[in-house]
Amino acid sequence: MKKRIALVTGGFTGESVISLKSAAVVDAILDRDRYDVFKILIYPGNWYHPTESGEQIPVDLNDFSITIGDEKTTFDGVFNILHGSPGEDGKLAGYFDMIGLPYTTCDALTSAITMNKGYTKAIVQDIPELFVARSVQLFEQTPENETRILKELRLPLFIKPNNGGSSIGMSKVKDPSELSEALEKAFAEDKQVLVEEFISGREFSIGVFKSRGEITVLPATEIVSSKEFFDFEAKYQPGITEEITPGRMSEEEVARVNRIIEQVYQKLNCKGAVRIDYFLEYETGKFYFVEINTVPGQTETSLISQQVRAIGMEVKDFYNLLLDELWDED
Repeated sequence: MKKRIALVTGGFTGESVISLKSAAVVDAILDRDRYDVFKILIYPGNWYHPTESGEQIPVDLNDFSITIGDEKTTFDGVFNILHGSPGEDGKLAGYFDMIGLPYTTCDALTSAITMNKGYTKAIVQDIPELFVARSVQLFEQTPENETRILKELRLPLFIKPNNGGSSIGMSKVKDPSELSEALEKAFAEDKQVLVEEFISGREFSIGVFKSRGEITVLPATEIVSSKEFFDFEAKYQPGITEEITPGRMSEEEVARVNRIIEQVYQKLNCKGAVRIDYFLEYETGKFYFVEINTVPGQTETSLISQQVRAIGMEVKDFYNLLLDELWDED
């Protein structure tokens, strides 16, 4: 008998447009021989299943069910592809935990912690061979921020919303005169802002997932952008960024990166597939942790799919492995 899967998308933030694109790709690939798939869109005050005729069937939040005609449908599991809040910050995970519905992404605590870039760095920074850029975490926009930043950190700097994603609200600052505008841009997206020293190095993004008790680290993708940094446009508009999978690393670098990535996954108690961004510093080759994405994109230009294919696996089979974990844990 087929499992009924809720494909959850939408969201409360600017990343919702990416969630919809990711969901369209996942919806087209999921194995219909194994699953009946129902897309569920989640917006503030409006959770619904869109029918082919355009009707919006409301979700009963008591048990996350939908009723089409006289037939009530409950779900065996959730494929979560909702980027940002509430799908990536732990809110949705906490709700699913309360009603006993398994889902493909990290639990509520891990999701909430990893959404906060500063807190995540504090947890992983003592992993052997892993380095983090010096940073300042700001909790409110005050006139003293610029003075503190220039006193404690060296230019150039990355300024980013601490709980954001898709590089929305992010800036690179090379001159003190650029600080004010960059801080305003970041605080417009979040109440917390992270200011980091720029690491000069090769940029990579790597997927990792757990299935059948084993952690699999995928081949890293090297990011070569024609832009100043891997921003929203570079991530989601084809042609701006060259993505090399597998990335150009020596055998020693691959082995070291894989050791570090597996430890990050374990230390943060991750579940399902996550993607971790890092730099290898030019002069030293040191591994600098940037951030972790617990609901990585699945759009046509996304990195996880490239990495899955690089190990000779079909993306459909990869999704099957993620969903199999839901019931293996029962």
